[in-house]
Amino acid sequence: MTETSHSNEPAVPARDGGLVRLRLDVSYDGTDFSGWARQPTRRTVQGVLEDALAKQPPGASAITPVVVAGRTDAGVHATGQVVHVDVTPLAGETRSNEAPRGQDGLPCLERACHRLNRVLPADVRVLKATRAPAGFDARFSAAKRHYLYKVSDAPWGVSPLLRRDTLGWSRPLSVDVMNEAASRLLGLHDFAAFCKQRQGATTIRELAELQWTRVSQHELHLTVSADAFCHSMVRSLVGALLWVGDGRRDAEWPAKLLRARQRHSAVAPAHGLTLVRVDYPADDEVALQAEKARNVRVLPLRESDERD
Repeated sequence: MTETSHSNEPAVPARDGGLVRLRLDVSYDGTDFSGWARQPTRRTVQGVLEDALAKQPPGASAITPVVVAGRTDAGVHATGQVVHVDVTPLAGETRSNEAPRGQDGLPCLERACHRLNRVLPADVRVLKATRAPAGFDARFSAAKRHYLYKVSDAPWGVSPLLRRDTLGWSRPLSVDVMNEAASRLLGLHDFAAFCKQRQGATTIRELAELQWTRVSQHELHLTVSADAFCHSMVRSLVGALLWVGDGRRDAEWPAKLLRARQRHSAVAPAHGLTLVRVDYPADDEVALQAEKARNVRVLPLRESDERD
């Protein structure tokens, strides 16, 4: 069974008769999903995962909706997604007559993870389930998110075995030129030029890594890391850099867009993008990080003055 909660606040400790918060590490092939977020009549990762938690809760019941580190778009994959879910502890025996382990009344989480995967479809896996530290929030406690974008510039396109997670690009790409352009985007900026606007949401982000590597003759990987990303930001960055890499734009063009906050249409397709890792601070710092992340970020006055 499931229950519904609209709060993202930390669960009450089980010893006080409340809930226990779990961290789930999740992987999925986004090809056949309409993104992460649950939508009526559409197949989504959140919907599939919550349905599985209803059938095999790692406790007496699971509270929905679950909270995710990064709400991926339709077609985007994940090998290192993080979700938190609050569960009610068991009062006695489990369904399999296994006595609860631990003082919090939860069963063996390794076995609970196995049971979840038995009812999940093949394109979603729960890799690990662990008890979350006090104050943990999968979204707000995250300190950094890491993405990987894969591109093939082979004249024949993409290898059939890579077609679901690699973009085919029909023009030769220069890694050196793309990295020159990428280096000018690093740091704390207003990335409005590379984001779909959402009312009330900030577009100020700190981009820590944006680096292209040619891993084989025709395969290129872009690693992207930041404290957080706004809607479509990674794919917009990729699209702009690909136009630079094939010679249609110069290396200064993405930085000019950034300064002008001018939205462009060069958005790369979703299927080349994978969320590979989410970083969190030490257990005793996750609550402080969550509080910090809930504050709306603004640019330092100096950069605002230069932009205006």
